[in-house]
Amino acid sequence: MTALAPSPRRETHAHPHRLTFAHLLRSETIKILTLRSTWWSLGLTAALSIGVSLMIANAARDFEGFAAANVVLMPTQFTMLVAGILGAIVITGEYSTGMIRSTLTAEPRRGAVLLAKAIVVSLVMAVTTALTYIAAIAVTAPLLTTGIDWSDPSQSAVPLGFGVVSMAVFTLIGLGLGFLIRAGAGAIAATVGVLFVLPIVVSLFTFGGPNWQWIVDAGAYLPANAASTLTDPGADIGDSLITLGAWAVVPLLVGWVALRFRDA
Repeated sequence: MTALAPSPRRETHAHPHRLTFAHLLRSETIKILTLRSTWWSLGLTAALSIGVSLMIANAARDFEGFAAANVVLMPTQFTMLVAGILGAIVITGEYSTGMIRSTLTAEPRRGAVLLAKAIVVSLVMAVTTALTYIAAIAVTAPLLTTGIDWSDPSQSAVPLGFGVVSMAVFTLIGLGLGFLIRAGAGAIAATVGVLFVLPIVVSLFTFGGPNWQWIVDAGAYLPANAASTLTDPGADIGDSLITLGAWAVVPLLVGWVALRFRDA
């Protein structure tokens, strides 16, 4: 009888070309900043914010006691939608083109991929928002009888800083929903629903009497309402800060679970 030759030993290799996290961040930065949709979103955010600020500044001259910082911060109720949509399309675009498979092949650690995207897209939005605020302050200052009181941080630096943070959180909400839903239209619809539609629906219950007051109270924990409290000069920010922090983390955790346990 002929002895059977031993089967070749199958060797397993770790991923020798696994990216370091620094390289992953660099890769995601290049990827995000080379998308035309990113620049359209950032440009729209800046244009909308500055344009609405100019209109508010022009109208605010007729009102006494109007906080000058609100001139810059009030457009957030519109620009938050652009921020959330940007977060959603950053990842849903990869799913629609199939690029997500290449990303996960280069970096199998799916949590690292999600974290890198979250860091890059939130920083891009935060920097854009900060620069937009600076431009809005500069162009609206000549229209205001009283400018921003920089000597009082609670009326200036603090609400403006929370405005920057809020825009970054809105972007992370869209990103988390994008990882979860994967389809562009669905992720955008869900993001708009959370950021814009739900606050309107909740506000309708203010006319329903005390039986519906619990819904109105729950509305304070929506991201848009929490951000509005944080950016209100001199407001009590304790609960709202925790709420906004939770909205930054929970959608990403849900998105991570979907990414971790579903095929790309």
